[in-house]
Amino acid sequence: MSRTLLVGGCVLSLDRKVGNFRQGDVLIEDDVIAEVGESVRARDAEVIDATDTIVMPGFVDTHRHLWESLFRGNGSSVATAASEGTADDVYAASLIGLLGAAEAGITTVVDWSEVPHIEAALQAHADSSLRTVFVNASSDPQSRIRSLEAASSSLTTFAAGPAGLEEWAAARELGLRIHAHAGVEGAVADVSRMTPMLGEDVTLVHCSDFSDTDLDAVAGSGARIVLTPSSEMASGLQPLQIQKLVDRGIRPGLGVDTERMAPGDIFAQMRAAISLQHATLFDLKLAGKAGIPKLLSTRDVIRYATLDGASAIGLGRVTGSLTPGMQADVVVLRADRPNIYPINDAIGAVVWGMDTSNVDWVFVAGHPVMRHGALEADLDRARDLAAAAQQRLKGASHALVETGSGGMG
Repeated sequence: MSRTLLVGGCVLSLDRKVGNFRQGDVLIEDDVIAEVGESVRARDAEVIDATDTIVMPGFVDTHRHLWESLFRGNGSSVATAASEGTADDVYAASLIGLLGAAEAGITTVVDWSEVPHIEAALQAHADSSLRTVFVNASSDPQSRIRSLEAASSSLTTFAAGPAGLEEWAAARELGLRIHAHAGVEGAVADVSRMTPMLGEDVTLVHCSDFSDTDLDAVAGSGARIVLTPSSEMASGLQPLQIQKLVDRGIRPGLGVDTERMAPGDIFAQMRAAISLQHATLFDLKLAGKAGIPKLLSTRDVIRYATLDGASAIGLGRVTGSLTPGMQADVVVLRADRPNIYPINDAIGAVVWGMDTSNVDWVFVAGHPVMRHGALEADLDRARDLAAAAQQRLKGASHALVETGSGGMG
């Protein structure tokens, strides 16, 4: 049995029964959280000094198009490039995207994959050492995904991204969770027809145009919602009013969606989410409205980014909190850097002030994928592969890059 003991950090377990500790320890045994508390002792453990850090669950990215990692910052659609992509291109894009996520303290990534070469994408998932959810939104039948499951990483879970409502039943017969774009132009899920099919096995993405009736249906069904506020705003969508979710007890997850027009970290998504809700309420106050709800708290938003996100994708009993028995997906954030020091409130510091430069250690299933701010990966190889793939696709995407126009992923 391997043991790792993180000693002396500010511990945010995000489990109300376990509690948080101004100064505490976290013991990892093999791939699980074994103990959280003050003055934890363990024989034969590798001891890591976590002084001047915040130790918390790794972030959960509930929706990302990893294929688009090759097109970071170009702001345009990549449909043409996707049709031209080879297996090597898919592998390179997925790998560089996952390594970027790890460096941002993200331990779980949902990959909405609508491109071919599934085996190449799954190999990148395995090579990244991150926990992943592979959503098959390609033309490949969902039954093929099940056939690939045995040969894939134990850290990868499979889900369906059915192209139409008629395919939901088939996905359920295979025991696959359903992820669906909803409430946006071009979404695969039409709200008026979708309501009777909602259930606890459904994750809805974006939901920007949902009416109060739609949201009531979601709340009553147990379906979950994930938001990608940065990309939604950048692509011209009207972001879903988070207050409407709060009013119904719906706790969303947060995702990056696409790095074409959004930061690839969850710090940015937390700030976007809380700022949107605050701005909405301030507008009501300026308009002289009465009975204005409470401002969304940093305690709420950090849970959106961790445990609520894990629950929204069906992994709430696996990851998202530092609960004994849960998987040891842990991030250690430096709290002594000038961008955040001195710390007045640990959760507020994470939500409002930190960024990827504060990420020091990242563990997935107890395995360190980042040590002292450096990834445990062959970065030169990953960069070379990404550069080669970008060059191969340059001809197909050149016209798109020049337009700088945006679209929703």
